[in-house]
Amino acid sequence: MAAVAPAQQGTSDRILDAALASFGGRGYEATSLDALASTLGIRKQTILHHFGSKQGLLDALLDRSADELADALERALAKAGPGFDRIESLVRAVFRLAARRPELLGLLREVSRLGPPAATRLTDALDPLVERARSFLEAEMASGSMRPQDARLLLLSAYSTVIGVATEVEVLRAVGVEPGARSLLRRRAELLGFLRSALLVDPA
Repeated sequence: MAAVAPAQQGTSDRILDAALASFGGRGYEATSLDALASTLGIRKQTILHHFGSKQGLLDALLDRSADELADALERALAKAGPGFDRIESLVRAVFRLAARRPELLGLLREVSRLGPPAATRLTDALDPLVERARSFLEAEMASGSMRPQDARLLLLSAYSTVIGVATEVEVLRAVGVEPGARSLLRRRAELLGFLRSALLVDPA
């Protein structure tokens, strides 16, 4: 999808973009609406007009971010083959997001730290994806294609690894170092290796 030039974006989208960069980078509590308004060159009242409150802004951002993540994963699945190829396609899609949009995964990390109600809202939004992944893994295990494992624990381990990668990217960029593709590729290979070892009956 081509990037939208700032002049073509609506005000609400510009506010959401700025909030994503700040909430996912500096943190929700460390970000003030006054600072966001100053960054955007608008009045704080404009943000309140669109979102009502800081919490309302976070809620809207979580809804948009969950949609973006779901869309990326759905597109990856549409091109994936059967079995482990589906898992590999999802991992690759999320790592592409970590490289291209680390602030998005940074937001997921920040929301996990904040806890309810933000974490509950995000969990509810992503729950259909998690349940599909769990059902897929359990069906593959039941058929004998994959080793019996705790599907939820595997998903949690994979999630923690990807969030760690996103955090690493953010930290490097914060100190002025552009992370190289080699580091991300290594971490992706490590995660895929772990999943192959855990799941495949006869690993290649």
